[in-house]
Amino acid sequence: MSVREGPGGTPLAEGALDLRPPLPGEALHSRVARTLREAILEGVLTQGVRLPGHRALAARLGVSRNTVVDALAQLGAEGYVRSSARSGTRVAVPGAAPPQEDAPASPLPLSAWAARALAGRVPDAGGGYAVDFRLGQPVPDLYPAGAWAQALTRQARTAGERGEGGSPDDLDTLLGPPGTRRALAAYLSAERGARVTPDMVMLTGGTQASLDALARVFLEEGRVAAVEDPTYPGARAALGATGATLVPVPVDAAGLNPAALPKRATLLYLTPGAQYPTTVTLPAGRQAEVVAWARQSGAFLLEDDYAADLHHGGRPPAAMQGLAPDRVILLGSFSKSLAPVTRSGYLVAPGPVTRVLAGTRPLTDRAPATLDALALADVLASGAYARHLRGARSAIRHRHGVLLAALAVGLPGWEVTPARAGLHVHVTLPPTLSEEEAVRRAASAGVALSPAAPLAHHARPPAVLLAFAHLPPERLREGVARLARAFFPSIPPDGRAAATFVKAA
Repeated sequence: MSVREGPGGTPLAEGALDLRPPLPGEALHSRVARTLREAILEGVLTQGVRLPGHRALAARLGVSRNTVVDALAQLGAEGYVRSSARSGTRVAVPGAAPPQEDAPASPLPLSAWAARALAGRVPDAGGGYAVDFRLGQPVPDLYPAGAWAQALTRQARTAGERGEGGSPDDLDTLLGPPGTRRALAAYLSAERGARVTPDMVMLTGGTQASLDALARVFLEEGRVAAVEDPTYPGARAALGATGATLVPVPVDAAGLNPAALPKRATLLYLTPGAQYPTTVTLPAGRQAEVVAWARQSGAFLLEDDYAADLHHGGRPPAAMQGLAPDRVILLGSFSKSLAPVTRSGYLVAPGPVTRVLAGTRPLTDRAPATLDALALADVLASGAYARHLRGARSAIRHRHGVLLAALAVGLPGWEVTPARAGLHVHVTLPPTLSEEEAVRRAASAGVALSPAAPLAHHARPPAVLLAFAHLPPERLREGVARLARAFFPSIPPDGRAAATFVKAA
């Protein structure tokens, strides 16, 4: 049976009302309602068309009359059909125009913020490689899965009893569980030389979430934010998306150059402990100059302490925040030292700043993930995190040494900056070799490299970045062997020469 009556008496094709395939857990009357709703929206059932009677429609769809009655009642409540004793049940709304496959897609009505945010992204080259040295690699074999799972289990059992939640608008709820902020304040004071009290700590989903919150609060068109050059692309994108003017401050062999700072700015983003991506440490004299500039210009310093817990070349330098807790906002995350899945980050700021951030937080994410926050406090207080770091730093130190030794033998013309912290090394290429050519030739050998140029505003000597902590020693050696054969074609394809330098490394 087909529906034959419509405006102008045009019949509908046989099969126009076939029951649509079921969705998981979908009730039968909901399935019938969805079948009719989609037929209306697709223009199969046009506005004003009269549907068959309940019994005829039930027979057409292979369901009971009561199922049809329930489905039509639902569609009537939604406004898709209207019923009367005189004219039966008719379609009440016009269908959507069918999509035109050949028509060009209309541009999305993006806001200026979205356009700036997308423009700030650094695209990933993608592709599969035998050895992947690109940045941003997780380090799953260093993740303390057992300790984290135990902490989550302990905290899940007792979280409700301790009443850590609080009112949704309570300051402690918006900043994060008080126990976690106390544990973090104690840890940062003891391990990072920070001057911090629990009320200065706000828990976040990670450093990027902290940057986004601070950028929205402090920046807008007409204001100035300064960033290191080169710098972490996520920081440049978050600050630039606000419409503020970004001033790149050159980085040299001793880190950010204070002499190049603008006269005035609202924020300055920097990585003094291990400059990203060059990995150099900002010396004490320059730190003092930057603090003096911040006091004079009224700027807040956003200190990204991303590599402190992964400082494998001796003890890390103290956090710059300890020099000026009224001017420095310390940003940190456990996504690298634990794992990205924990989503445990924090910022340490003067009290007035944390109160403003707490006040604006309900517009975005309300509060941090409580269970993860409680588990973080557990691993900090129990000593599990300290034990994990000792093993992780030792493994990273060893892999760093393996990579440097292999590069020294296999690619002696590449100038490697040893990294005292973090998970990558910065390698300056020979002047005759461009970054594009280096990346291309490496890819042809099955090796992925990250070019350094996308991280910089001003032109710098060609360089590549090699993440190493996620690769075991044998894979590091294999990667360098492949690079050596790619850049020194005289090495035999059977790898005997490569095996010689790998053994030496």
